[in-house]
Amino acid sequence: MLINDAFAQAASSAQDTADWMSLLPMFGLLLLFYFLLIRPQAKRAKEQKQMVDSLQRGDEVITNGGILGQVLNVSENYVIIEIAPATEVTVLKSSVQTLLPKGTLKSIEPKGKAQKSKITKSAAASESNGAETAEASAGNDTEAKK
Repeated sequence: MLINDAFAQAASSAQDTADWMSLLPMFGLLLLFYFLLIRPQAKRAKEQKQMVDSLQRGDEVITNGGILGQVLNVSENYVIIEIAPATEVTVLKSSVQTLLPKGTLKSIEPKGKAQKSKITKSAAASESNGAETAEASAGNDTEAKK
């Protein structure tokens, strides 16, 4: 009824091999997480740090809050950004999210300015057309009287 010692030892060596094989999928998952999640995140963080460290006067940037502006001054921890003529904002260097290509801010025209200029142009055109029409009708009346 008792189990032979040699038989029990032989079974345990087979079980050790099975234990290592059961850990193999766990190692596979760890490798998968490393290559799909951890490594790309570390790479993005490194690129962001390099971009923030290389900021200089004249760069056009977007902050984490969505403010677009041009860098006026860079110190160790802070950046002064001009967001409108004669309007400056001091922000943390780490809050700069994106570095824009040069000339991007000039190419962006706010909708309010575009609509006002279109309205002003169309109103001026209609006024000048109305004046020309009035002059033409006055000239026709004068010719009709002659």
